[in-house]
Amino acid sequence: MDTVYITGHRNPDTDSIVSAMAYAALKNALGRREYKAARLGQVSDETQIVLDRFGFRPPMLISDLRTQVRDLDYDTPPSLSAAATISRGWQTMQSEKISVLPVTNEDSTLYGMLSAGDVAGYDMTSVRNPRMGNIPVYNLLSVLEGKILNEGGEMKDVISGEVTIALPASRENLMFSTKDSIVVCGDQPDMIRRALEIGVNCVIVCQAEVSPELLEAETSTCLISTPIDAYQAVRLICHALPISHICNSQGLVCFHLDDYIDDVQDAVLESRFRAYPILDENERVVGTLSRFHLLRPRRKRVVLMDHNEKAQSVIGLDQTEILEIVDHHRLADIETKNPIYVRNEPVGSTTTIVAGMYQEKGLMPTANMAGLMAAAIISDTVMFKSPTCTQRDIDVATRMARIANLSLEELGKAIFSATCGDDKTVEAMLHTDYKEFHIAGHNLAVSQITCMDSDRLMARKEEFLAAMETVHRQRGLNTVVLMITDVLLEGTWLLYVGDEDTIEQAFGLKGVKNSAFLPKIMSRKKQVIPTLSALWG
Repeated sequence: MDTVYITGHRNPDTDSIVSAMAYAALKNALGRREYKAARLGQVSDETQIVLDRFGFRPPMLISDLRTQVRDLDYDTPPSLSAAATISRGWQTMQSEKISVLPVTNEDSTLYGMLSAGDVAGYDMTSVRNPRMGNIPVYNLLSVLEGKILNEGGEMKDVISGEVTIALPASRENLMFSTKDSIVVCGDQPDMIRRALEIGVNCVIVCQAEVSPELLEAETSTCLISTPIDAYQAVRLICHALPISHICNSQGLVCFHLDDYIDDVQDAVLESRFRAYPILDENERVVGTLSRFHLLRPRRKRVVLMDHNEKAQSVIGLDQTEILEIVDHHRLADIETKNPIYVRNEPVGSTTTIVAGMYQEKGLMPTANMAGLMAAAIISDTVMFKSPTCTQRDIDVATRMARIANLSLEELGKAIFSATCGDDKTVEAMLHTDYKEFHIAGHNLAVSQITCMDSDRLMARKEEFLAAMETVHRQRGLNTVVLMITDVLLEGTWLLYVGDEDTIEQAFGLKGVKNSAFLPKIMSRKKQVIPTLSALWG
Protein backbone atom coordinates (compact mmCIF):
# COMPACT_ATOMS: atom_id res chain seq x y z
CA MET A 1 0.00 0.00 0.00
CA ASP A 2 1.53 3.34 -1.08
CA THR A 3 2.17 5.90 1.63
CA VAL A 4 0.30 9.22 1.60
CA TYR A 5 2.44 11.93 3.21
CA ILE A 6 0.58 14.58 5.19
CA THR A 7 2.88 17.55 5.49
CA GLY A 8 2.77 21.11 6.72
CA HIS A 9 4.88 23.98 5.44
CA ARG A 10 8.61 24.58 5.61
CA ASN A 11 9.99 25.90 8.93
CA PRO A 12 6.95 24.32 10.59
CA ASP A 13 5.23 25.88 13.57
CA THR A 14 3.23 23.97 16.17
CA ASP A 15 -0.03 24.23 14.22
CA SER A 16 1.61 22.87 11.07
CA ILE A 17 3.12 19.89 12.89
CA VAL A 18 0.09 19.04 15.02
CA SER A 19 -2.52 19.42 12.27
CA ALA A 20 -0.55 16.95 10.11
CA MET A 21 -0.24 14.48 13.00
CA ALA A 22 -3.90 14.81 13.99
CA TYR A 23 -5.15 14.39 10.42
CA ALA A 24 -2.97 11.31 9.86
CA ALA A 25 -4.30 9.82 13.10
CA LEU A 26 -7.87 10.52 11.97
CA LYS A 27 -7.38 8.95 8.56
CA ASN A 28 -5.67 5.87 9.98
CA ALA A 29 -8.34 5.48 12.68
CA LEU A 30 -10.93 5.29 9.91
CA GLY A 31 -9.15 2.26 8.49
CA ARG A 32 -6.91 3.86 5.86
CA ARG A 33 -3.55 2.88 7.24
CA GLU A 34 -1.33 4.34 4.56
CA TYR A 35 -1.33 7.94 5.88
CA LYS A 36 1.84 9.21 7.52
CA ALA A 37 2.49 12.64 9.04
CA ALA A 38 5.68 14.36 7.91
CA ARG A 39 7.53 17.62 8.49
CA LEU A 40 9.68 19.75 6.23
CA GLY A 41 12.01 21.22 8.80
CA GLN A 42 13.34 21.07 12.33
CA VAL A 43 10.91 21.06 15.23
CA SER A 44 10.98 24.32 17.20
CA ASP A 45 11.57 24.38 20.94
CA GLU A 46 7.95 25.36 21.47
CA THR A 47 6.67 22.42 19.43
CA GLN A 48 9.09 20.01 21.09
CA ILE A 49 7.86 21.06 24.55
CA VAL A 50 4.28 20.43 23.45
CA LEU A 51 5.13 17.03 21.94
CA ASP A 52 7.05 15.99 25.05
CA ARG A 53 4.26 17.08 27.34
CA PHE A 54 1.70 14.85 25.62
CA GLY A 55 4.00 11.94 24.85
CA PHE A 56 4.44 12.23 21.08
CA ARG A 57 7.49 11.96 18.88
CA PRO A 58 8.03 14.40 16.00
CA PRO A 59 6.78 13.26 12.59
CA MET A 60 9.26 11.92 10.06
CA LEU A 61 11.47 14.51 8.39
CA ILE A 62 11.35 14.72 4.59
CA SER A 63 13.21 17.23 2.46
CA ASP A 64 12.31 16.18 -1.06
CA LEU A 65 9.35 14.43 -2.68
CA ARG A 66 10.71 14.22 -6.19
CA THR A 67 9.99 10.90 -7.87
CA GLN A 68 12.61 8.27 -7.05
CA VAL A 69 13.50 4.91 -8.55
CA ARG A 70 11.60 3.21 -5.72
CA ASP A 71 8.42 4.90 -7.00
CA LEU A 72 8.66 3.24 -10.42
CA ASP A 73 7.00 -0.01 -11.44
CA TYR A 74 10.39 -1.47 -12.28
CA ASP A 75 10.93 -5.12 -13.22
CA THR A 76 11.91 -7.71 -10.62
CA PRO A 77 13.36 -10.57 -12.68
CA PRO A 78 15.15 -13.45 -10.93
CA SER A 79 18.83 -12.84 -10.25
CA LEU A 80 21.22 -15.65 -11.15
CA SER A 81 24.48 -16.47 -9.44
CA ALA A 82 27.61 -15.79 -11.45
CA ALA A 83 28.33 -19.55 -11.10
CA ALA A 84 25.06 -20.61 -12.79
CA THR A 85 25.35 -22.13 -16.26
CA ILE A 86 24.75 -20.25 -19.49
CA SER A 87 22.07 -22.84 -20.16
CA ARG A 88 20.26 -21.88 -16.95
CA GLY A 89 20.52 -18.21 -17.84
CA TRP A 90 19.03 -18.76 -21.29
CA GLN A 91 16.23 -20.96 -19.94
CA THR A 92 15.38 -18.31 -17.35
CA MET A 93 15.19 -15.57 -19.96
CA GLN A 94 12.94 -17.76 -22.10
CA SER A 95 10.59 -18.70 -19.27
CA GLU A 96 10.38 -15.13 -17.92
CA LYS A 97 10.10 -13.66 -21.44
CA ILE A 98 12.87 -11.16 -20.81
CA SER A 99 16.10 -10.40 -22.62
CA VAL A 100 18.30 -9.21 -19.73
CA LEU A 101 19.12 -10.77 -16.35
CA PRO A 102 21.10 -9.40 -13.41
CA VAL A 103 23.99 -11.62 -12.30
CA THR A 104 24.94 -11.54 -8.63
CA ASN A 105 27.66 -12.57 -6.22
CA GLU A 106 26.96 -14.89 -3.31
CA ASP A 107 25.87 -11.95 -1.12
CA SER A 108 23.36 -10.76 -3.78
CA THR A 109 25.51 -7.77 -4.74
CA LEU A 110 25.86 -7.00 -8.44
CA TYR A 111 28.35 -8.98 -10.53
CA GLY A 112 27.13 -8.13 -14.02
CA MET A 113 24.29 -8.24 -16.54
CA LEU A 114 23.54 -11.13 -18.91
CA SER A 115 21.65 -10.36 -22.13
CA ALA A 116 20.29 -12.51 -24.92
CA GLY A 117 22.85 -10.78 -27.13
CA ASP A 118 25.65 -12.04 -24.89
CA VAL A 119 24.43 -15.62 -25.32
CA ALA A 120 23.99 -15.25 -29.09
CA GLY A 121 27.43 -13.68 -29.50
CA TYR A 122 29.04 -16.45 -27.48
CA ASP A 123 27.23 -19.11 -29.55
CA MET A 124 28.59 -17.66 -32.78
CA THR A 125 32.11 -17.50 -31.37
CA SER A 126 32.01 -21.09 -30.12
CA VAL A 127 31.15 -22.34 -33.65
CA ARG A 128 34.50 -21.08 -34.96
CA ASN A 129 36.42 -21.77 -31.77
CA PRO A 130 35.15 -25.01 -30.18
CA ARG A 131 37.72 -24.98 -27.40
CA MET A 132 36.14 -24.97 -23.94
CA GLY A 133 38.08 -23.90 -20.87
CA ASN A 134 37.55 -25.04 -17.29
CA ILE A 135 33.96 -26.26 -17.37
CA PRO A 136 32.90 -27.38 -13.87
CA VAL A 137 32.00 -31.08 -14.00
CA TYR A 138 28.79 -30.43 -12.03
CA ASN A 139 27.75 -27.88 -14.66
CA LEU A 140 28.42 -30.36 -17.46
CA LEU A 141 26.42 -33.13 -15.80
CA SER A 142 23.56 -30.69 -15.22
CA VAL A 143 23.16 -29.48 -18.80
CA LEU A 144 23.67 -32.97 -20.28
CA GLU A 145 21.44 -34.69 -17.72
CA GLY A 146 24.39 -37.07 -17.51
CA LYS A 147 26.30 -39.21 -15.06
CA ILE A 148 29.95 -40.19 -14.58
CA LEU A 149 30.63 -43.84 -15.46
CA ASN A 150 34.20 -44.42 -14.21
CA GLU A 151 36.17 -43.84 -11.05
CA GLY A 152 38.81 -41.72 -12.81
CA GLY A 153 36.17 -39.26 -13.85
CA GLU A 154 35.05 -38.81 -10.25
CA MET A 155 38.44 -37.25 -9.45
CA LYS A 156 37.99 -34.29 -11.79
CA ASP A 157 36.38 -30.97 -10.83
CA VAL A 158 36.78 -29.13 -14.12
CA ILE A 159 37.15 -30.19 -17.74
CA SER A 160 38.65 -28.29 -20.66
CA GLY A 161 39.69 -28.98 -24.23
CA GLU A 162 38.63 -28.80 -27.88
CA VAL A 163 35.21 -30.32 -28.50
CA THR A 164 35.39 -33.05 -31.18
CA ILE A 165 32.56 -35.12 -32.63
CA ALA A 166 33.71 -38.66 -33.45
CA LEU A 167 32.03 -39.77 -36.68
CA PRO A 168 32.02 -43.55 -37.52
CA ALA A 169 32.44 -42.99 -41.26
CA SER A 170 35.64 -40.97 -40.92
CA ARG A 171 38.71 -43.00 -39.95
CA GLU A 172 40.78 -39.91 -39.27
CA ASN A 173 38.58 -39.21 -36.28
CA LEU A 174 40.12 -42.25 -34.67
CA MET A 175 43.22 -40.18 -34.06
CA PHE A 176 43.02 -37.26 -31.71
CA SER A 177 45.61 -34.56 -32.09
CA THR A 178 46.07 -34.06 -28.36
CA LYS A 179 44.93 -35.30 -25.01
CA ASP A 180 43.41 -31.88 -24.46
CA SER A 181 40.12 -32.89 -26.07
CA ILE A 182 36.48 -33.46 -25.23
CA VAL A 183 35.20 -36.26 -27.46
CA VAL A 184 31.50 -36.66 -28.24
CA CYS A 185 30.46 -40.04 -29.65
CA GLY A 186 27.62 -42.55 -29.84
CA ASP A 187 27.58 -46.36 -29.80
CA GLN A 188 31.25 -46.58 -30.92
CA PRO A 189 33.29 -48.93 -28.68
CA ASP A 190 36.44 -48.61 -30.81
CA MET A 191 36.27 -44.83 -30.64
CA ILE A 192 35.75 -44.88 -26.91
CA ARG A 193 38.62 -47.37 -26.44
CA ARG A 194 40.98 -45.23 -28.53
CA ALA A 195 40.05 -42.08 -26.62
CA LEU A 196 40.67 -43.80 -23.29
CA GLU A 197 44.06 -45.09 -24.49
CA ILE A 198 45.14 -41.61 -25.53
CA GLY A 199 43.80 -40.21 -22.24
CA VAL A 200 41.66 -37.38 -23.54
CA ASN A 201 40.14 -35.15 -20.89
CA CYS A 202 36.57 -36.32 -21.38
CA VAL A 203 34.46 -38.71 -23.44
CA ILE A 204 30.73 -38.06 -23.67
CA VAL A 205 28.75 -41.08 -24.83
CA CYS A 206 25.39 -40.12 -26.30
CA GLN A 207 22.35 -42.44 -26.17
CA ALA A 208 24.43 -45.63 -25.87
CA GLU A 209 25.58 -48.23 -23.34
CA VAL A 210 29.28 -48.62 -22.50
CA SER A 211 30.70 -52.13 -22.09
CA PRO A 212 31.97 -53.21 -18.65
CA GLU A 213 35.44 -53.74 -20.15
CA LEU A 214 35.74 -50.07 -21.01
CA LEU A 215 34.32 -48.97 -17.67
CA GLU A 216 37.01 -50.94 -15.83
CA ALA A 217 39.91 -49.48 -17.83
CA GLU A 218 42.48 -47.57 -15.79
CA THR A 219 42.39 -44.03 -17.15
CA SER A 220 42.26 -40.39 -16.04
CA THR A 221 39.64 -39.68 -18.70
CA CYS A 222 36.23 -38.63 -17.43
CA LEU A 223 33.65 -40.91 -19.03
CA ILE A 224 30.11 -39.44 -19.09
CA SER A 225 26.89 -40.89 -20.49
CA THR A 226 23.92 -38.75 -21.56
CA PRO A 227 20.46 -39.46 -23.01
CA ILE A 228 20.90 -36.45 -25.33
CA ASP A 229 21.95 -36.85 -28.97
CA ALA A 230 25.40 -35.78 -30.15
CA TYR A 231 24.33 -32.58 -31.90
CA GLN A 232 22.51 -31.25 -28.85
CA ALA A 233 25.33 -32.39 -26.58
CA VAL A 234 27.91 -30.29 -28.44
CA ARG A 235 25.76 -27.16 -28.12
CA LEU A 236 25.00 -27.85 -24.46
CA ILE A 237 28.67 -28.35 -23.62
CA CYS A 238 29.19 -24.76 -24.69
CA HIS A 239 26.33 -23.70 -22.40
CA ALA A 240 27.82 -25.48 -19.38
CA LEU A 241 30.23 -22.63 -18.69
CA PRO A 242 29.33 -20.28 -15.81
CA ILE A 243 27.57 -17.14 -17.01
CA SER A 244 30.38 -15.12 -15.42
CA HIS A 245 32.43 -16.02 -18.54
CA ILE A 246 30.17 -14.14 -20.94
CA CYS A 247 28.10 -11.58 -19.00
CA ASN A 248 28.96 -7.91 -19.05
CA SER A 249 30.66 -6.92 -15.78
CA GLN A 250 32.54 -3.78 -16.85
CA GLY A 251 31.29 -0.23 -17.31
CA LEU A 252 27.83 -1.00 -15.95
CA VAL A 253 25.39 1.82 -15.23
CA CYS A 254 23.30 1.06 -12.17
CA PHE A 255 20.86 3.01 -10.00
CA HIS A 256 19.79 2.96 -6.37
CA LEU A 257 16.26 3.01 -4.98
CA ASP A 258 16.76 6.52 -3.58
CA ASP A 259 18.04 8.02 -6.85
CA TYR A 260 15.84 10.76 -8.26
CA ILE A 261 14.28 10.26 -11.69
CA ASP A 262 15.66 13.59 -12.92
CA ASP A 263 19.18 12.23 -12.46
CA VAL A 264 18.29 8.78 -13.78
CA GLN A 265 16.89 10.19 -17.02
CA ASP A 266 20.09 12.10 -17.69
CA ALA A 267 22.21 8.97 -17.12
CA VAL A 268 19.95 6.85 -19.35
CA LEU A 269 20.18 9.38 -22.17
CA GLU A 270 23.97 9.14 -22.06
CA SER A 271 24.04 5.32 -22.31
CA ARG A 272 22.54 2.63 -24.52
CA PHE A 273 21.90 -0.35 -22.27
CA ARG A 274 18.68 -2.33 -22.65
CA ALA A 275 18.17 -2.53 -18.87
CA TYR A 276 19.86 -1.12 -15.77
CA PRO A 277 20.27 -2.92 -12.43
CA ILE A 278 18.63 -1.37 -9.37
CA LEU A 279 20.38 -1.68 -6.00
CA ASP A 280 19.16 -1.15 -2.44
CA GLU A 281 21.00 0.65 0.35
CA ASN A 282 23.14 -2.47 0.94
CA GLU A 283 24.12 -2.68 -2.75
CA ARG A 284 21.96 -5.79 -3.24
CA VAL A 285 20.16 -6.21 -6.56
CA VAL A 286 16.38 -5.66 -6.26
CA GLY A 287 15.33 -5.25 -9.90
CA THR A 288 16.02 -3.78 -13.32
CA LEU A 289 15.01 -0.51 -14.94
CA SER A 290 14.21 -0.04 -18.63
CA ARG A 291 13.58 3.16 -20.56
CA PHE A 292 9.84 2.65 -20.79
CA HIS A 293 9.59 2.66 -16.98
CA LEU A 294 10.47 6.36 -17.09
CA LEU A 295 7.57 7.30 -19.35
CA ARG A 296 4.84 7.28 -16.70
CA PRO A 297 6.41 7.24 -13.25
CA ARG A 298 4.21 6.62 -10.25
CA ARG A 299 4.08 9.84 -8.24
CA LYS A 300 4.28 10.16 -4.47
CA ARG A 301 0.95 11.12 -2.93
CA VAL A 302 0.68 14.07 -0.57
CA VAL A 303 -1.84 16.02 1.51
CA LEU A 304 -0.92 19.67 2.15
CA MET A 305 -1.72 20.98 5.61
CA ASP A 306 -1.62 24.61 6.78
CA HIS A 307 -0.36 25.96 3.43
CA ASN A 308 -1.15 26.10 -0.26
CA GLU A 309 1.83 27.99 -1.66
CA LYS A 310 4.70 26.43 -3.63
CA ALA A 311 7.39 28.49 -1.91
CA GLN A 312 6.30 27.09 1.46
CA SER A 313 5.86 23.49 0.35
CA VAL A 314 8.14 20.52 -0.14
CA ILE A 315 10.80 20.38 -2.84
CA GLY A 316 9.55 18.33 -5.78
CA LEU A 317 5.89 19.18 -5.20
CA ASP A 318 5.34 19.43 -8.97
CA GLN A 319 6.27 15.74 -9.25
CA THR A 320 3.76 14.61 -6.61
CA GLU A 321 0.07 13.81 -6.76
CA ILE A 322 -1.68 16.26 -4.43
CA LEU A 323 -4.75 14.55 -2.95
CA GLU A 324 -6.04 17.18 -0.53
CA ILE A 325 -5.39 20.65 0.86
CA VAL A 326 -6.53 21.61 4.37
CA ASP A 327 -5.66 25.20 5.23
CA HIS A 328 -6.73 28.53 6.72
CA HIS A 329 -4.55 30.90 4.66
CA ARG A 330 -5.20 32.84 1.46
CA LEU A 331 -5.35 30.83 -1.75
CA ALA A 332 -2.01 30.97 -3.54
CA ASP A 333 -0.32 29.41 -6.55
CA ILE A 334 -0.53 25.63 -6.23
CA GLU A 335 -2.03 23.89 -9.26
CA THR A 336 -3.24 20.31 -9.63
CA LYS A 337 -3.82 18.07 -12.64
CA ASN A 338 -7.07 16.62 -11.29
CA PRO A 339 -9.89 17.84 -9.06
CA ILE A 340 -8.99 17.39 -5.39
CA TYR A 341 -10.56 17.83 -1.98
CA VAL A 342 -9.86 21.34 -0.65
CA ARG A 343 -10.94 22.59 2.75
CA ASN A 344 -10.05 26.19 3.43
CA GLU A 345 -11.80 27.92 6.31
CA PRO A 346 -11.37 31.39 7.89
CA VAL A 347 -10.32 30.25 11.35
CA GLY A 348 -7.25 30.96 13.44
CA SER A 349 -5.71 27.48 13.31
CA THR A 350 -5.67 24.59 10.85
CA THR A 351 -5.92 22.27 13.84
CA THR A 352 -9.38 23.75 14.50
CA ILE A 353 -10.46 22.50 11.07
CA VAL A 354 -9.03 19.04 11.74
CA ALA A 355 -10.78 18.87 15.12
CA GLY A 356 -14.04 19.59 13.31
CA MET A 357 -13.36 16.64 11.02
CA TYR A 358 -13.06 14.38 14.07
CA GLN A 359 -16.52 15.50 15.13
CA GLU A 360 -17.94 15.02 11.62
CA LYS A 361 -16.63 11.45 11.53
CA GLY A 362 -17.98 10.69 15.02
CA LEU A 363 -14.51 10.03 16.43
CA MET A 364 -13.21 11.45 19.70
CA PRO A 365 -9.43 12.04 19.86
CA THR A 366 -7.49 10.47 22.70
CA ALA A 367 -6.75 12.63 25.73
CA ASN A 368 -3.13 13.16 24.67
CA MET A 369 -4.07 14.00 21.08
CA ALA A 370 -6.73 16.41 22.34
CA GLY A 371 -4.15 18.14 24.53
CA LEU A 372 -1.79 18.38 21.56
CA MET A 373 -4.54 19.93 19.43
CA ALA A 374 -5.47 22.43 22.14
CA ALA A 375 -1.83 23.52 22.35
CA ALA A 376 -1.65 24.03 18.57
CA ILE A 377 -4.77 26.24 18.58
CA ILE A 378 -3.43 28.33 21.48
CA SER A 379 -0.11 28.72 19.69
CA ASP A 380 -1.54 29.81 16.34
CA THR A 381 -4.15 32.16 17.81
CA VAL A 382 -1.65 33.64 20.34
CA MET A 383 -3.81 32.66 23.30
CA PHE A 384 -6.91 33.82 21.38
CA LYS A 385 -5.55 37.38 21.02
CA SER A 386 -4.77 37.19 17.32
CA PRO A 387 -7.29 38.90 15.01
CA THR A 388 -7.44 35.61 13.09
CA CYS A 389 -8.96 33.94 16.13
CA THR A 390 -12.64 33.08 15.87
CA GLN A 391 -15.19 31.93 18.39
CA ARG A 392 -14.93 28.53 16.80
CA ASP A 393 -11.21 28.36 17.68
CA ILE A 394 -12.03 29.18 21.28
CA ASP A 395 -14.86 26.63 21.46
CA VAL A 396 -12.78 23.84 19.89
CA ALA A 397 -9.76 24.54 22.11
CA THR A 398 -12.02 24.53 25.18
CA ARG A 399 -13.52 21.19 24.13
CA MET A 400 -10.07 19.67 23.54
CA ALA A 401 -8.92 20.95 26.94
CA ARG A 402 -11.88 19.23 28.62
CA ILE A 403 -11.03 15.93 26.93
CA ALA A 404 -7.37 16.32 27.96
CA ASN A 405 -8.28 17.60 31.46
CA LEU A 406 -5.98 20.62 31.36
CA SER A 407 -6.00 24.41 31.80
CA LEU A 408 -5.71 26.48 28.62
CA GLU A 409 -4.19 29.42 30.50
CA GLU A 410 -1.50 27.29 32.10
CA LEU A 411 -0.80 25.58 28.77
CA GLY A 412 -0.46 28.94 27.02
CA LYS A 413 2.07 30.22 29.54
CA ALA A 414 4.14 27.06 29.19
CA ILE A 415 4.14 27.41 25.39
CA PHE A 416 5.12 31.07 25.06
CA SER A 417 7.64 31.03 27.88
CA ALA A 418 9.70 28.52 25.91
CA THR A 419 9.92 30.52 22.72
CA CYS A 420 12.85 32.86 23.31
CA GLY A 421 15.45 31.62 25.79
CA ASP A 422 18.70 33.54 26.20
CA ASP A 423 20.66 30.47 25.07
CA LYS A 424 19.20 30.60 21.55
CA THR A 425 20.92 32.29 18.62
CA VAL A 426 19.07 35.00 16.73
CA GLU A 427 19.43 32.91 13.57
CA ALA A 428 17.63 29.99 15.19
CA MET A 429 14.82 32.20 16.49
CA LEU A 430 14.52 34.00 13.15
CA HIS A 431 13.94 30.72 11.31
CA THR A 432 11.61 29.14 13.86
CA ASP A 433 8.46 30.49 12.16
CA TYR A 434 9.82 31.83 8.88
CA LYS A 435 7.82 32.06 5.65
CA GLU A 436 8.56 33.45 2.21
CA PHE A 437 5.91 35.09 0.02
CA HIS A 438 5.72 36.17 -3.63
CA ILE A 439 3.25 39.03 -4.02
CA ALA A 440 2.85 41.07 -7.21
CA GLY A 441 6.45 40.57 -8.26
CA HIS A 442 7.86 41.23 -4.78
CA ASN A 443 9.73 38.54 -2.85
CA LEU A 444 9.67 38.89 0.89
CA ALA A 445 10.12 36.87 4.05
CA VAL A 446 8.13 37.38 7.23
CA SER A 447 9.26 35.67 10.42
CA GLN A 448 7.31 35.72 13.68
CA ILE A 449 8.39 35.12 17.26
CA THR A 450 5.60 35.02 19.84
CA CYS A 451 6.64 35.67 23.43
CA MET A 452 5.55 37.06 26.78
CA ASP A 453 8.58 39.33 27.35
CA SER A 454 9.57 41.25 24.22
CA ASP A 455 12.05 43.45 26.11
CA ARG A 456 14.56 40.58 26.29
CA LEU A 457 14.38 40.07 22.54
CA MET A 458 14.51 43.75 21.66
CA ALA A 459 17.72 44.02 23.65
CA ARG A 460 19.21 41.91 20.82
CA LYS A 461 17.72 44.07 18.08
CA GLU A 462 21.03 44.73 16.29
CA GLU A 463 21.79 41.01 16.22
CA PHE A 464 18.40 40.33 14.65
CA LEU A 465 18.87 43.05 12.02
CA ALA A 466 22.31 41.68 11.09
CA ALA A 467 20.88 38.17 10.70
CA MET A 468 17.98 39.53 8.64
CA GLU A 469 20.38 41.41 6.38
CA THR A 470 22.23 38.14 5.75
CA VAL A 471 18.99 36.39 4.76
CA HIS A 472 18.05 39.38 2.60
CA ARG A 473 21.32 39.13 0.70
CA GLN A 474 21.64 35.34 0.45
CA ARG A 475 18.03 34.67 -0.58
CA GLY A 476 17.82 37.61 -2.99
CA LEU A 477 14.67 38.96 -1.33
CA ASN A 478 13.23 42.46 -1.63
CA THR A 479 12.33 42.67 2.04
CA VAL A 480 12.80 40.70 5.26
CA VAL A 481 10.44 41.37 8.17
CA LEU A 482 10.53 40.06 11.75
CA MET A 483 7.46 40.21 13.99
CA ILE A 484 8.23 39.99 17.72
CA THR A 485 4.70 39.54 19.01
CA ASP A 486 4.16 40.12 22.74
CA VAL A 487 1.11 38.29 24.10
CA LEU A 488 0.88 40.44 27.22
CA LEU A 489 1.32 43.77 25.42
CA GLU A 490 -1.05 42.61 22.65
CA GLY A 491 1.16 44.11 20.00
CA THR A 492 4.17 43.49 17.79
CA TRP A 493 7.63 44.92 17.44
CA LEU A 494 8.24 45.12 13.69
CA LEU A 495 11.86 44.83 12.50
CA TYR A 496 12.58 45.16 8.77
CA VAL A 497 15.42 45.40 6.24
CA GLY A 498 15.44 45.83 2.46
CA ASP A 499 12.65 47.92 0.95
CA GLU A 500 12.26 50.03 4.09
CA ASP A 501 10.25 52.80 2.41
CA THR A 502 7.51 50.33 1.47
CA ILE A 503 7.23 49.00 5.03
CA GLU A 504 7.11 52.49 6.49
CA GLN A 505 4.49 53.57 3.96
CA ALA A 506 2.37 50.42 4.50
CA PHE A 507 2.21 50.80 8.28
CA GLY A 508 2.34 54.61 8.51
CA LEU A 509 5.71 54.71 10.22
CA LYS A 510 7.45 58.07 10.49
CA GLY A 511 10.70 59.02 12.11
CA VAL A 512 11.72 55.43 12.82
CA LYS A 513 14.57 53.31 11.50
CA ASN A 514 14.26 49.54 10.96
CA SER A 515 11.87 48.96 13.87
CA ALA A 516 8.59 50.12 15.39
CA PHE A 517 5.99 48.89 17.88
CA LEU A 518 2.56 48.23 16.35
CA PRO A 519 -0.21 47.90 18.94
CA LYS A 520 -2.97 45.38 18.23
CA ILE A 521 -0.92 43.82 15.41
CA MET A 522 -0.76 40.11 16.22
CA SER A 523 -1.24 38.22 12.96
CA ARG A 524 1.09 37.81 10.03
CA LYS A 525 -1.64 36.19 7.95
CA LYS A 526 -4.46 38.66 8.59
CA GLN A 527 -2.70 41.96 9.29
CA VAL A 528 0.83 42.09 7.87
CA ILE A 529 0.55 40.19 4.57
CA PRO A 530 -2.82 41.76 3.54
CA THR A 531 -1.45 45.25 4.27
CA LEU A 532 1.57 44.69 2.04
CA SER A 533 -0.53 42.99 -0.64
CA ALA A 534 -2.89 45.99 -0.77
CA LEU A 535 0.04 48.37 -1.22
CA TRP A 536 1.74 46.35 -3.97
CA GLY A 537 -1.48 45.34 -5.65
